[in-house]
Amino acid sequence: MRPEPGQVLHFSEDPTIERFVPHVAPTSIMSEPYVWAVDHDRSPDYWFPRACPRALAWVGPRTTEEDAARIVGAGCGERVHAIEYGWLKELREARLYAYRLPADAFAPIGDPPSAVVSTVAVTPLGPPERVGDLFELHAEAGIQLRVLPSLWPFWDEVIASTLEFSGIRLRNARR
Repeated sequence: MRPEPGQVLHFSEDPTIERFVPHVAPTSIMSEPYVWAVDHDRSPDYWFPRACPRALAWVGPRTTEEDAARIVGAGCGERVHAIEYGWLKELREARLYAYRLPADAFAPIGDPPSAVVSTVAVTPLGPPERVGDLFELHAEAGIQLRVLPSLWPFWDEVIASTLEFSGIRLRNARR
């Protein structure tokens, strides 16, 4: 599930959203209200239930062959997503929806950009689309999905490596 040209996506477990209004999320460190969405490359970061902690790593321009083989795995593609066993059932049963939004209402945020944001209300281009089987989505995209007892040992290796990475909802991971 990726956006088409001229679109960005917002993923949600709520299929009833008719209009996205900028707001400050309770967990945000930013004080400006935004509508958040993602582009083609960052869409896989959100193929999970909202609260699911995940550690994501992928090969980038400065990634060494050694780090790619050690963390992603030789012959295992260029990207790996990891979750904990405690989230496996929820991942299998998630009912996730994608909202297609007009890309021209959004601007990149972060350095490097990890998402796109709008400071004005945005109406979806159509009804939400059911994302479907999240395991199948990962498989079709060639993204390795790893299930671990705890994310922290993997995360420590990833952030010390030359891979590019993102950690989402890590506050929900086991300690």
